[in-house]
Amino acid sequence: MPFDDDLERFVKWMRDERELTPCTVEQWHYRAAKFLSWCADAGLNLATLQPQDIDSYFATYGVQHWSRVSARHMANYLRVFLRYASSIGACRPGLADSMQGSRRYALESLPYALDWEDVRRLIADASGDDERNVRDRAIILLLAVYGLRRGEVAALRIDQVDRANGQLQIWRLKRRQPQVYPLVSPVSEALHRYIDEARPAVGLPEIFIRIRAPRVPITAPAIYDIVNRRLRALGLQAAHLGPHALRHSCAARLLAKGLTLKEIGDPLGHRTSMATMTYTKVDLASLRQVADLDLGGLQ
Repeated sequence: MPFDDDLERFVKWMRDERELTPCTVEQWHYRAAKFLSWCADAGLNLATLQPQDIDSYFATYGVQHWSRVSARHMANYLRVFLRYASSIGACRPGLADSMQGSRRYALESLPYALDWEDVRRLIADASGDDERNVRDRAIILLLAVYGLRRGEVAALRIDQVDRANGQLQIWRLKRRQPQVYPLVSPVSEALHRYIDEARPAVGLPEIFIRIRAPRVPITAPAIYDIVNRRLRALGLQAAHLGPHALRHSCAARLLAKGLTLKEIGDPLGHRTSMATMTYTKVDLASLRQVADLDLGGLQ
C-alpha cells in the first residue's frame, strides 16, 4: 500500500485518540487509502502535494465514481486526513483548508426507499436452507424491520440477542449508546435459525460470519455487497441499491402508518428530528390530501 506508514498512523490516531467507532475508522481508512493509491499512480508525493493535485483527483477519479453529494463527503474525509497528515509533517500546512466542497442544500434530494412489496420480495428471495440464505435472510430482516445501519448489523453479537426476554440490544453508532428493541417474531426466528443451525462453530462473539475462509465476522462493506447483489438479481430499480435503501424503506413505512417524526427517529437512532425530515417527502398519501383541499377560489 502506498504511504503505508502514514495511513497506519492515521488509523491509530482515529482509533486511539479520536475514539471513533470501528465502522467510521474502517470507512475513513478506505477513503484515505483510495486517495493515496491515486497519488501513487499519478506519481505524486504526499510531502509535496499541491492544491491543484487534489483538484485533479476530484476532476479525474471523482467525476467517474461520485455524485455531487458523494464528492462533498469525500472532501470532508480528505480534509480530516490532510489536517492530520499536516500535524505530523507528512504534507504541507494549509493543504486541507485549500479544498472547496460542492454546495449542498438541506433536504435537496429524495430518500431512496424501496416499495414495501419489493422489500417482501427481497426477504422471500433468501428463503433457502443453505448457510448463505439463512444468514442473508436474518441480515435483511434486521435492516428492513429495525432500520439498522450496516455497521450495526455487522457488529451485532450473540449476547445482544436476549431470547428469554424477547429483546434485541443494538449499539447505536451515532448516539454511542445501547438501545433495546422488542425481538419481533420473524426476526427472532431468522436469528435463532442461523445461530443454532447454520452458523459455523467459531469461537467469536459476532453473529454473522463469512461463508468462505477465513471464517471471521463479516464487515460493513460485506453487508452492502449482500443486499446489493440480491436487489440487482431481482431486477429492482432504485437510486441506491444497498442496506440504506432498506433503512429508508423502514422509515417510509412507519411514516405511512402515521407515526410522528420523533417516533420514527428514535428507533432509527437519529440524534435530531432534522435527520428524519427527509422521509416526509415520500409520504404521497399525505401530499395527495393536501392537493385535494378546497382552497375556496384562492389563486
